[in-house]
Amino acid sequence: MPRTLTRQLIDEHLVSGDPVAGQEIALRIDQTLTQDATGTLVMQELEAIGLERARTEVSVQYVDHNLLQADERNAEDHEFLRTAARRFGLWFSKPGNGVSHPTHMQRFGKPGATMVGSDSHTCAAGSLGMLAIGVGGLEVAFAIAGEPLRIRMPQVWGVRLTGELPPWVSAKDVILEMLRRHGVSGGVNRVIEYHGPGLAGLSAMDRHVIANMGAELGATTSVFPADERVEEFLRAEGRAEDHRPLSAEDGAEYDVTDEIDLSTLEPLIAKPSAPDNVVPVREVAGEPVGQVVIGSSANPGLRDFAVAALMVRGRQTNDAVSFDVNPSSREIFSDLTKMGATFDLIAAGARIHQAGCMGCIGMGQAPATGHNSLRTFPRNFKGRSGTPEDAVWLCSPETAAAAALTGVITDPRELAEKLGLDDPVPELPAEASINTDMLVAPPPVEEAQQQELVRGPNISGLPDFPPLPDSLDLPVLLRMGDNVSTDEISPAGAKALPYRSNIPELAEFTFTRIDADYPARARETGAHAVVAGANYGQGSSREHAAITPRHLGLAVVIARSYARIHWQNLANFGILALEFTEPQDLERISGGTVLHFRGLRELAGTEEITATDDDGAEFRLRHSLSPGQVDAVLAGGRIPQLAEQGPG
Repeated sequence: MPRTLTRQLIDEHLVSGDPVAGQEIALRIDQTLTQDATGTLVMQELEAIGLERARTEVSVQYVDHNLLQADERNAEDHEFLRTAARRFGLWFSKPGNGVSHPTHMQRFGKPGATMVGSDSHTCAAGSLGMLAIGVGGLEVAFAIAGEPLRIRMPQVWGVRLTGELPPWVSAKDVILEMLRRHGVSGGVNRVIEYHGPGLAGLSAMDRHVIANMGAELGATTSVFPADERVEEFLRAEGRAEDHRPLSAEDGAEYDVTDEIDLSTLEPLIAKPSAPDNVVPVREVAGEPVGQVVIGSSANPGLRDFAVAALMVRGRQTNDAVSFDVNPSSREIFSDLTKMGATFDLIAAGARIHQAGCMGCIGMGQAPATGHNSLRTFPRNFKGRSGTPEDAVWLCSPETAAAAALTGVITDPRELAEKLGLDDPVPELPAEASINTDMLVAPPPVEEAQQQELVRGPNISGLPDFPPLPDSLDLPVLLRMGDNVSTDEISPAGAKALPYRSNIPELAEFTFTRIDADYPARARETGAHAVVAGANYGQGSSREHAAITPRHLGLAVVIARSYARIHWQNLANFGILALEFTEPQDLERISGGTVLHFRGLRELAGTEEITATDDDGAEFRLRHSLSPGQVDAVLAGGRIPQLAEQGPG
């Protein structure tokens, strides 16, 4: 039977399991990616499991999130990560070398390879024909140690692209159209596989834009064929030998299908404060703008910056707008400068920042309260920017540059007509400015084994969590709605992010965007539960959103449904994730309700659990955990489970 490209990649790496949608499978992992906001925990986890040397083909530790060194904490993290990369045999990408996803694509991405990363946007590497999946840090640690990745076999969602993008419409508008149609949970338990004649007009970096924001659809990952456009990209990066033609076999059938005629698209924008709150730009034209930010892993290509430079060349941006540019890699910054585009941006009033995530993770560039911020970013969850009452809109570089010039949200097509602008098609270099000096290769084994891990005072150890007891009486401390994000559970931003290596300190930020008193109430209460609606834990892969609540006593989460990565992270750290059998039962629970659980040590023998409240009312619940996940939850998490099993 003809196979999709996704199925081919899975078959090549299948270790165990039956690749039928919904069944657990195990996949061999070729590459891993970690970044500094999640990597410090991964390195501590490698130490906890006793790893001597990375067992993958390629593992890379990037420093791209915690770049603002307002005090010593981020610098301490960087030194810890540098020494840990040397100790465990990982490549180390120095601070300022670039955002992990485009930098990995430039230097290490390889058609046909599998990769896991402790960042939800790891899926961006699907642009090269890779099977690249964002997971929690502990999954990455086990992959580095040579263990397979265990996931549910997803459905394969075939999206056929036809036609050609019109002038002033670009790849960001394609993924915004997907979000407009299907919402932030439309891709859950699915791999999105793009195919069709429309791909010919999309470069590898255009595809990166689309694959990256597949995470915002909740997809397991996105996959593109490795065709002539991928070969073109790898040749420009001096890696033509890494190309391998890959595509779906003729006649392959998909579990779910969709089609987009690219020629019918128009400039789109996601309104605050959800990536799927998408409307045509023309419908919101005229809204005043106080900030425009271009960059991030969601629009990381040289073309994305060069287009903006062409639009502002010889012009000055509006005096009410802060125009910020975050180059996504040092290589792209170099090429942009050689083209003269950096000068065009600076002359127009742009503020050029270092190559990194920066404002995308709330590390600087926080907008003023009450002012709209247009960003070429992947997410606009409330408060993620660093301003509690922010108004962040997501758009293409064309729409962003148009707003920077006019001071209001502007359809770039209308601006082009008014100013007589040609459709910006920048002439990009055939060869990239390759510079590998900021990538540090792992040392020989003998040298690595002598490396001590350098821990500053802000780096705490991993907390010890006890096994799940048979009986629990749990007050419900929070009752939440749909689409609670990991940003709301464990915030990023310049205040919280420097504590990523310090669990007790980071715990003080837990759920504070929902309830400022939660940490104090949790410490006073001890073991407790929280309840939520659908798609609980969407967004970032950060396992801190499981660890810090557990540190404060969270034992059980009950939700209508879960985002994939957070659901796995809860099991990894011994939190029991349950679902309502009757979704309306959420309405019967209020903050302060005490739920009584009995027979929890028998989880392995049943998928259904009944809880009661103080009045004897019953709540029928279920779990979707695999036998291995049940064992982990019962043991208090995967690390205690490993210790319980003993050597071998």
